[in-house]
Amino acid sequence: MPSFSNTTSRPFPKRLYTLSEVALAGLLLLMLGVALPTLLESAVNWWLAAGLYVLMGTLVVSFWPYGPLGWANRVTLGRGVLVTIVAGALAASAFTNAIWLWLAVAVIALLLDGVDGWIARHTKTHTPFGARFDMELDALLILLLCIGLLQSEHLGVWVLLIGGVRYLFVAASWQLPWLKAPLFDSFRRKAVCVWQVVALLLALTPLTSPLAASLLALSALATLIYSFGFDVWWLHRQHKCQTSPAADWRKNDNHI
Repeated sequence: MPSFSNTTSRPFPKRLYTLSEVALAGLLLLMLGVALPTLLESAVNWWLAAGLYVLMGTLVVSFWPYGPLGWANRVTLGRGVLVTIVAGALAASAFTNAIWLWLAVAVIALLLDGVDGWIARHTKTHTPFGARFDMELDALLILLLCIGLLQSEHLGVWVLLIGGVRYLFVAASWQLPWLKAPLFDSFRRKAVCVWQVVALLLALTPLTSPLAASLLALSALATLIYSFGFDVWWLHRQHKCQTSPAADWRKNDNHI
């Protein structure tokens, strides 16, 4: 199974296979953009979608030097194409004129989230890269939905916290390295992630009143803060246990 630790030691030509698949997915973006003119209706919408895709494709080629992506990562890359369309439609609030179509694209991207994982498990092709790629797309989609909610419902900039907490956590880990420690598998964490997307999608529908949209967004933020708070508390407790005098004594005792 490939790992990130030896990415720089692999031969460069294999990246050409990866680059070709990224380019093919770029053609998919072009075709979908042409087929969905109400979402990418102007040059600024296209530039935003294309720019985000180029960034994503560059990262994929940089961190996957093993040749063909495999079907699980291909599905994730397809999800990435849909996410870039969601992002592109935010420019100049173009999505508000085709809100149902925009939400449909976001829902498909959400549903495919389970497909790539299923393929990876059943083909035994699960990799750290694939898991990270999938997680980053989830985080980006949530942030984009928050921006859409801010533009359409005018709930206030606080809604950006729903999509921003995860990035704040990452930024905090630069100063507090113990936040980078691995976490245990948690159904709670997965459920909160799904609820964030569902709550935001429901809040964005034209059938939802401003009050209901606010309550849905607040529920997403509250569950998110609880989930991150629990993980931070657990990581801090683990860090304290590892750096306590008793832990040092046990380490020294083991070397006797």
